Amino acid sequence: MNVNITRNILRFRTLNINLRRFKSSESKVVTYDPFVNKPKKTKQTYLEVIKMFEDQDTRRRGHVEFIYAALSRMNEFGVQKDLEVYKALVDVLPKGKFIPVNIFQAEFLHYPKQQQCAVDLLEQMENNGVMPDSELEQMLLNIFGRRGIPLRKYWRMMYWMPKFKNLSPWPLPESLPDNTLELANLAIQRITSVDPDTKIDVWQTEEIEASIDKTWIVCAQSRIQKVLLAEQPPDIPLVIKGPFNIYLRDQVVTYFLLLGKTRPEYEDNTDTDDVSKIQKPVGIPGVIGKVTLPQVKCTVHEQDDGTIVAVCATGTSSRDSLLSWIRLLEKHDNPALANVPVIFTLTAPPADVSLYETDIVKNENK
Repeated sequence: MNVNITRNILRFRTLNINLRRFKSSESKVVTYDPFVNKPKKTKQTYLEVIKMFEDQDTRRRGHVEFIYAALSRMNEFGVQKDLEVYKALVDVLPKGKFIPVNIFQAEFLHYPKQQQCAVDLLEQMENNGVMPDSELEQMLLNIFGRRGIPLRKYWRMMYWMPKFKNLSPWPLPESLPDNTLELANLAIQRITSVDPDTKIDVWQTEEIEASIDKTWIVCAQSRIQKVLLAEQPPDIPLVIKGPFNIYLRDQVVTYFLLLGKTRPEYEDNTDTDDVSKIQKPVGIPGVIGKVTLPQVKCTVHEQDDGTIVAVCATGTSSRDSLLSWIRLLEKHDNPALANVPVIFTLTAPPADVSLYETDIVKNENK
């Protein structure tokens, strides 16, 4: 009896010691990120890190963790839209080992961790708008076989991505400009493309002597909008609404609208089926008829909440820059603005003139 009790105590102590060793060793495991300590964040450095990982171990141990770490560092190195880099990451996966050899392995997700890693890589390509090619298909075929989930994901991408790549009527360049003025010009062109007669001008607030905020203004106005602005009654004020946001991929541009009055909608209550008082057109002998012109339809600038008479984007989106915009509109073929009041309805402007002026005073005092 005493022997059995002693034996059980020794077994329990041995198991407890093993558990403590396991916990202590687990807490010391830290995932190594080889991309952290690289001083130069370039494509060449990124590919060199991938090459070093491939050369240090022929069995490619830890390849899934390495690929996830590499995917998370793509934006930092600026290679998130480079197809060559994605193919280099796919090439890290071992070849032939993950191919299912029977129907059970194919249906029950053979090597799920590796297949999910490849699917996540393809999804990041899709989110960044990177179009795969036939070489990537062959690489996935050599790694996961024809029944692999990554290859199915590739086929779906090749079906849908070519359909949507050139579908947008407002195409953007491959790389967006870093200059905010050029971004604003692209944004205003996209907004005002509904009217081909729209003219886009770039003005400087320095043209107005009383302006405080020295910046640029991108203004868009067509000839129809100038006519609509000239018809604005002096007793009905114009309204500046904004700021509104427009997205150019991952870039945001703020713009403002100048709204005028809304013309009453034309209502025709005549019965189209009533033929008792039908009018005959002029030209038939012996019949005196009367021809009236049809009612002019509203233009594309006349919306339910008002008539858009101008659109702009400024460098600071401040109240003073918008005031300079109104004065510049008056200066450039809109004399009606001299007699029409303008209301500012900026609910939450990105920049405030009072704060801007305070910063200038503080800098001058320093």
